[in-house]
Amino acid sequence: MVEQLFGPGVLALDCAAETARISQWLVDNVGRLGRRGVVIAISGGIDSSVCAALAARAFGRPRVLGLLLPERDSSSAAASLGRKVAEKVGIDYLVEDIAPALDAIGCYRRRDAAIRVLFPDYGSDWKSKIVIASGMGGKIHYFKLVVQAPDGTVHEKRLPAKEYLEIVAATSFKQRVRKTLEYFHADRLNYAVIGTPNRLEYDQGFFVKNGDGSADVKPIAHLYKTQVYALARHLEIPEEICSARPTTDTYSMAQSQDEFYFALPYEKMDLALWAHNHNVPSAELAPHIGVDMDQAQAVYADIESKRRTTAYLHMPPVLVESVRKVR
Repeated sequence: MVEQLFGPGVLALDCAAETARISQWLVDNVGRLGRRGVVIAISGGIDSSVCAALAARAFGRPRVLGLLLPERDSSSAAASLGRKVAEKVGIDYLVEDIAPALDAIGCYRRRDAAIRVLFPDYGSDWKSKIVIASGMGGKIHYFKLVVQAPDGTVHEKRLPAKEYLEIVAATSFKQRVRKTLEYFHADRLNYAVIGTPNRLEYDQGFFVKNGDGSADVKPIAHLYKTQVYALARHLEIPEEICSARPTTDTYSMAQSQDEFYFALPYEKMDLALWAHNHNVPSAELAPHIGVDMDQAQAVYADIESKRRTTAYLHMPPVLVESVRKVR
């Protein structure tokens, strides 16, 4: 019975109905929070673009503010795509360069110091990224640091845990400074902040606590990435965004999300997550994502591992005892 039901079709979405449902949900819940409108940071990626379009449908131009928040390592295309989205969906937007704030707080300095432990010649004219060495087939995941010298040559080394944590901690300043600005504008306007994770990111902990993980409403956290792309086309998001592969836009070298975090490209991870959530045996999943049964089982194990290790990101502050009357 499972094999008759399972396949890419399980992620089919009635985009018109879902657009109407989420738009009304936004109106209801932002109103319940006592806020007049919404603020959304627009990265030029698929998730924030869809959320911006949904916000525009829900509230109209006067009650939506878009923010473009570039920094030193941002893709040169991100700002232009962000502008294009804001103009396409018809909302006002502001551009604020967060590089000076990041520089002052030591984001780049701290990151570069950790990188120089492995590559002593690394300087401001170099580029870098972190990539994951996949644990498919039951192998252990580990991370590599990849750097590009000014002459274009690329080098990589296995990244020890200490330096990995220091680099990630430093780059997480980017998401946290952006969120600080989002809440500044939200507070001055009495608006709510929109968070933009899709289901894959939300479930698997692909966000920064008190950074991009912080928000008042998260309108697409129930949608698989494949469904977000379908919704984007329904909402007539610019084609260059609809056809682009997901990136982190965090490191100075180009970096896809599956290269940094996920075991598989999003289309396959979506199917694997849906299958795991619906108790589809790994043998049934395997042919749909182009792996053998053992590798499919390793994907399931990786999903559970990420849920365990990132559960902390979802947790509210821990209290000694509950405080009555506060919910």
